[in-house]
Amino acid sequence: METHIPDFALPSSHPTLNGQKTAKSARDSFSAYNSKYLTLPQNRSSCHRSGTNGALEASGVSYRSSIINNYVEGTPREVRDKASQSGLHFKDSKRKVDYVLAYHYRRRLARHEPGAASPEPRRGSASVALVSNGGTGKGRAEPQQQQQDDGQRALREWPGLPGLEAVEISPLDALEEERRLQREEYEHNLLEAGLEIEKDPENKSQGLSFVRVHAPWQVLSREAELLKIKMPTKKMYEITEEKGILKRLNEIWCKLTEPLQPQVPQQENTKMKTLSYPFSREKIYLYNIKDRDTFFDNATRSRIVREILKRTSTKARNSMGIDTLIANSVYDAAYPLHDGEYEGQNDDMNERKLLYQEWARYGVFYKFQPIDLIRKYFGEKIGLYFAWLGLYTEFLIPSSVVGIIVFLYGCITIESDIPSKEMCDQHNAFTMCPLCDKFCDYWNLSSACATARASHLFDNPATVFFSIFMALWATMFLEQWKRLQMRLSYFWDLTGLEEEEEHPRPEYENKLLQKKLKNKNITTEKSNENEKEKLTWSDRMPGYAANFGLILFMIMLTFSAVFGVIVYRITTAAALSFSTNETTRSNVRVTVAATAVIINLVVVLILDEIYGAVAKWLTEIEIPKTEKTFEERVILKTFLLKFLNSYASIFYVAFFKGRFVGRPGRYVYMFEGYRMEECAPGGCLMELCIQLSIIMLGKQLIQNNLFEIGIPKLKKLFRKLKDERTALKEMDTNKSKDPQQWDLDYILEPFTGLTPEYMEMIIQFGFVTLFVASFPLAPVFALLNNIIEVRLDAKKFVTELRRPDTVREKDIGIWYNILSVIGKLSVIINAFVIAVTSDFIPRLMYQYAYSQNGTMHGFINHTLSYFNVSQFKAGTQPENSLFAQEVSFCRFKDYREPPWSPHQYEFSKQYWAVLSARLAFVILFQNLVMFLSVLVDWMIPDIPKDISEQIKKEKRVLVDFFLKEEHEKLKLIESFIARDKRKCRNGTKSKRTRAASFSQGHRSPKGSFTSFSSQHTVV
Repeated sequence: METHIPDFALPSSHPTLNGQKTAKSARDSFSAYNSKYLTLPQNRSSCHRSGTNGALEASGVSYRSSIINNYVEGTPREVRDKASQSGLHFKDSKRKVDYVLAYHYRRRLARHEPGAASPEPRRGSASVALVSNGGTGKGRAEPQQQQQDDGQRALREWPGLPGLEAVEISPLDALEEERRLQREEYEHNLLEAGLEIEKDPENKSQGLSFVRVHAPWQVLSREAELLKIKMPTKKMYEITEEKGILKRLNEIWCKLTEPLQPQVPQQENTKMKTLSYPFSREKIYLYNIKDRDTFFDNATRSRIVREILKRTSTKARNSMGIDTLIANSVYDAAYPLHDGEYEGQNDDMNERKLLYQEWARYGVFYKFQPIDLIRKYFGEKIGLYFAWLGLYTEFLIPSSVVGIIVFLYGCITIESDIPSKEMCDQHNAFTMCPLCDKFCDYWNLSSACATARASHLFDNPATVFFSIFMALWATMFLEQWKRLQMRLSYFWDLTGLEEEEEHPRPEYENKLLQKKLKNKNITTEKSNENEKEKLTWSDRMPGYAANFGLILFMIMLTFSAVFGVIVYRITTAAALSFSTNETTRSNVRVTVAATAVIINLVVVLILDEIYGAVAKWLTEIEIPKTEKTFEERVILKTFLLKFLNSYASIFYVAFFKGRFVGRPGRYVYMFEGYRMEECAPGGCLMELCIQLSIIMLGKQLIQNNLFEIGIPKLKKLFRKLKDERTALKEMDTNKSKDPQQWDLDYILEPFTGLTPEYMEMIIQFGFVTLFVASFPLAPVFALLNNIIEVRLDAKKFVTELRRPDTVREKDIGIWYNILSVIGKLSVIINAFVIAVTSDFIPRLMYQYAYSQNGTMHGFINHTLSYFNVSQFKAGTQPENSLFAQEVSFCRFKDYREPPWSPHQYEFSKQYWAVLSARLAFVILFQNLVMFLSVLVDWMIPDIPKDISEQIKKEKRVLVDFFLKEEHEKLKLIESFIARDKRKCRNGTKSKRTRAASFSQGHRSPKGSFTSFSSQHTVV
């Protein structure tokens, strides 16, 4: 006979909230589960020793409750295989597996005398077994110490029991026993919360076991009401569409992009939207519940179960939630199941397979992303990430086109560039001063012709326009994202989403517990018992001090790495200059630059991995209370360290290299005999371009792609080999040959958050915007990378990772603030790159202030100063000069007075004029671009007009719907009351008539009539 599962209310003493429910109430509440979900086998009389102090444990005689598996040993294998052939249900093939807990166990087998039979248990045993999906026996809620005493007492009651003896157990066995007790208590508390569980039989000495969790309708409806989850109602309303030319353009765009749309199920009527409202059991008649099993989708079910798992506590070690148990190695993992296999021979289509076919394959790179399906399967937080990544990739298309146009403009105008022609003219060659002391000779400027021509590709007037364009592009991208985010919030029912109360992290709970235990010994007269204890700034002070010191150390480490590369360049250039090989000496600059960039890239990649791990550790010792606070602090630290690591060398080349060289006769030396390095004759912009492109492409190719593909596969292979090696020690004869879905998902890599994914794109966004003036092709390479990155991330989420817990978020959080800061910083940096690093301002000044005919003829000669070679310091002039002609004056790039001037080698008037123009350009450029950005921000509203109107309309429809439903409900109640009144009046009249006729037929002995009806009326 089946017993109805009660719908447990959630009073203040709910066990998952405060753990105060007594054992008696537990027995009363859950005795119904036993009869419904499990039949215990009758012949389980085997006994073995286990636990602390060697207490006796058996099916019939046990000092504590034991978990009886849903997969009992008496169940035939074919029944089990048939029952869970899908791998997504319990053995009854009806109840869904909403969540899975995995753990490794290690059993101690009992030692029996040779030939001794297993003893029969005594009748009237101390406790009854706890059933996994139902009742609980006596004594389960007893404390652990009392359970140990019961076990010892049971052992003493069996004097002379053959084949048994008390044994001492190792610390490893004691730890395993403690974990087993915590698992039993935790699973018992899950049962009290209304969940249903199913376990694998632990029929090996050691191995991996799974606990499947199912949430029945009563639990789902209760938790959905507590979490205020919006669910679809019966009401649908029409979405107001755009009219006029916008509607026509939208229709044309839909027709053009139809081949790019993924083939996923769409809403039948896109002009209608279902009205959603937070779930309420009192208003259950409002919701469109066709089937209780499918009303809550898999993502919502797993989210509800996860909330219960997180708040369910155990008394042992005051463990609060599944996260603490995983941190203490009581469980290995906890995860929801994927919807099935993503590829295979079966024709059953599920959402995971659909996502793989239409989204997670490289063959569909040209298609749009099925954002709604992604959100449905993975949750809103991951859906917002892929929506942001898709929008960012789309915005890279126009910036790539403009960048290619700027680059082509440089290619087309390179032949007409007068400064490049003058530099390459060998007839009017300029004799340049030596690049190093003693061993370097004079050289002709025409030998740097190739560098000068290449510099023009990126250092031309179009670069200024492109910098302004990219600054406005960043602003428009952020504004468009806010609009898209609001649109998604409306269609995903995230408007008005309240922040849920987060559970404390396990580390915070442990630290707080240590503080409470410490304070128990310190009693004060003025103690406030009502004040809730929490960690104060003094408790966190050691963590804050360690954070400050280590972050400062790592910043210095980054600068030291850049300084080390600088030293390498200087010393290598000096060493190669000593070479007797003419080819080596002529290619010193190219060799040093190429090897230094590669070394710098390797250092950046290594430090990136170190900084990510250190930032996480530093945040852990701060002991943040909630996961959200922890994540935000990790993001800030990681971004700070990785930003400095990625851009430190680029900042050096852009703004510091060649600025502190000195002049011939008075050079600046880093070490004795080693001069500070100079920029190339064409300027530092070309070297900046090379540095930026190598680091950007190297990080994208190695870190973003190879690491993302290789590391998860290696971890998965290692975990699989480890489990197979453990399984080979003892074969499980009861295990099905075909792995179930929970087995397949356990092998996958656990999901660790979106921080690495966002961080890659944020650093790339910096490469695209911060130094785009020096490398206009950066958006092109970013676009090519992101086309692969979208599918790579998709494949990783669908095939390589366990299914993440669904998290409802209405925005991307702190990442938007970081993007906004980078966008504003890019305006300032690009202004300085154009003004300081490039030759744009000197050329402009020469053409309009110093040129006699208003052209660029004579620009190279204008930028070069003279030096009298006779004024070289002793020992620094070239030895054995092989230069073709005798040199009296050599040239160097700077604005200084000539040797024949009264103020020789001092900065000239042109230097101060150009410097003033550069500073004026920075101020003008910055204010102009900032003004245009603010103008764009003002012109584009954050909330689209149609969405704003729809939100207002939805509120009106919701009020009207509620009033209508309540009015109909009231009318129905009034009709029932009126009908009951009519029935009552009709019944009263008929009773009176029957009573009167009955009384007339009965006279009293004295001849009077007894009025029964009147008596009845009085009553």
